[in-house]
Amino acid sequence: MTDLAWLAVAEGSALVRAGKLSPVEWTQALLDRVAAVDPAYNSFLAVTADLALAQAKQAEAEIAKGEWRGPMHGVPYAAKDIFDVEGLPTTCHSKIRIGHRARFDAFTIRRLREAGAVLIGKTALHEFATGGPAFDLPWPPARNPWNRDRHPGGSSSGSGAALAAGLVPAALGTDTGGSVRNPATCCGIVGIKPTYGAVSLAGVFPLTHSLDHVGPMTRNVEDNAILYQAIAGHDPDDPTSTWRPVDDCLKDLKSGIKGLRIGVIEHFYTEDAKADPDQVRGINAAIDVLRRLGARVRTVRLSPLPLWTDCNRTIHASEAYAIHERDLQSRPEDFAMLTRNRMLPGAFVPASKYIKAQQLRAALCREFDEAMQGLDAVVTLSSLLMPCAIDDTAAVLRTYDQQCRLVFNVTGTAAISVPTGFSADGMPLAMQIAGRSFSEPTIYRIAQAYCEAAGTCIGSDPKTQPKLISAARPAAAE
Repeated sequence: MTDLAWLAVAEGSALVRAGKLSPVEWTQALLDRVAAVDPAYNSFLAVTADLALAQAKQAEAEIAKGEWRGPMHGVPYAAKDIFDVEGLPTTCHSKIRIGHRARFDAFTIRRLREAGAVLIGKTALHEFATGGPAFDLPWPPARNPWNRDRHPGGSSSGSGAALAAGLVPAALGTDTGGSVRNPATCCGIVGIKPTYGAVSLAGVFPLTHSLDHVGPMTRNVEDNAILYQAIAGHDPDDPTSTWRPVDDCLKDLKSGIKGLRIGVIEHFYTEDAKADPDQVRGINAAIDVLRRLGARVRTVRLSPLPLWTDCNRTIHASEAYAIHERDLQSRPEDFAMLTRNRMLPGAFVPASKYIKAQQLRAALCREFDEAMQGLDAVVTLSSLLMPCAIDDTAAVLRTYDQQCRLVFNVTGTAAISVPTGFSADGMPLAMQIAGRSFSEPTIYRIAQAYCEAAGTCIGSDPKTQPKLISAARPAAAE
């Protein structure tokens, strides 16, 4: 059997259903690994050991009686500490929220509880899903398992780090300007931002109201599709939730991509901004793989990347400040410096500028829809730069706008980050695959074909895994 630390959702689920693996054994192995490994990476803010073992025992008993609920039954997962779990704190990695207790499960947590999944714990994030890796908060920031001195991406940093470190096979994150796909890129995992409205935001502390998305994070594409299908669906408590039935993303997942039409948004990283040569090398090699697999590839153009960035950032700043206005005015000292610096400019965005940004957003969405005519998907870079030093504040801030992810928060359409290999110094590279609204089955199909052919996902082979600091080699003091 594969080392339980690196067991995939699909493989583990099959073993659990067949009675060849105990959910309790799997859960305990991961809890032990978290205790041994995570002190060096700070992936978790809270480990829910008692709850996890109780859920694992319940899953084992139900499956033994033939009451299998589906592919997440008995499967361990983690959730960014921005999701409400009944009876537990939702700290949002902030001093502001110390002492909070959730009265109800978030919709996504409830769906996973109903699916029989096992919650290992709640993961670190950037405070209120913004700012950056801060060192002036009650908890330290998560670190990158490929190099703990590098930024793991954010804001769903703990979820990305936990997956790359072999602490869980699945995790939940949120994405407003790329916060699922950024840690997916930096940590060498798979993360999708589904279509706006496909996954409920109820019970998730908001960063913005019109750009936020919930997204699954896993180590491979098939697992991601499994997790997505477990959490997607209409929620009457979320007015943005779609009534559209959830498509089967597994049915044609492995049917190949011969004949699919894929556009490359190349000017984002060759003209509009300067990308790291390793990132460009990675996506160029990936495009060659797509061609070899039979896809029909051509370049496409959209408005320049800075226009998309300005649109997203204006909406983001306005809505985030509105949510946090009272605390920013009454207790600013309780926010991390990075968070304050990120949020306070929203106080000075006039209503007219916000309205114009929303009007621009509508025009950009129409432009993207027109560009997609005759295409099944597009690809472009995720990050333009490589993960920087985690304690280099200026460099971290630069990386947050040197990216192509927020384009698809503006459009609200599906976009996935998949690994494309490694840089010269061993850090993960990635590209995005994106499409129209509710194009998740096609996005997953392309991602699966590419990752299977390229062999770029973290798996059971030690050659695909980061070399971690163990309990025998503790991290230096912060």
